[in-house]
Amino acid sequence: MTVVLYAALALITLDQATKHWVHSRFALGDGFSVIPGFFDIRYVQNTGAAWGILQGMGALLIVLSIGMLILLLFGHRHLLEDRPSHRMIQVLLVGGIVGNLVDRVRLGYVVDFLYFYWGEHDFPAFNIADSAICVGVFLYLLSQYSGRKLSGEAVVREPEPAVAGNQP
Repeated sequence: MTVVLYAALALITLDQATKHWVHSRFALGDGFSVIPGFFDIRYVQNTGAAWGILQGMGALLIVLSIGMLILLLFGHRHLLEDRPSHRMIQVLLVGGIVGNLVDRVRLGYVVDFLYFYWGEHDFPAFNIADSAICVGVFLYLLSQYSGRKLSGEAVVREPEPAVAGNQP
């Protein structure tokens, strides 16, 4: 658990440092182009959750975040096995949730700044904490619903008995 907490703390530090850099250097809506026509750093304030859902429901999002943290830190044995891939999932989720929770409590909104677009099509701005949460959820779902575990261990399946119709 100690390694998980230190790794999550490193993720939180990176997330908060990048948000502070954007927040302290740019006015709301301002930024600069990294890859013209595709990727900008642009300061956005998000009072909701991913993709702008639950706008203005900061109190609810704070409560949900705290509940998820309690589950991930104290009830994780029911969700995650004690193996490296699941500890990484725990790091990503805890670090991401805390990173955005700090913003919600301190500022009343989350600082987003990674903005991808192509012509008239764009993807909602996000941050490092959002990325960690999305990757953590994806890896968790992959570990639960794939035929192989993330540890690389193959799932051994018993061959089906031969019946008329399924023989070569």
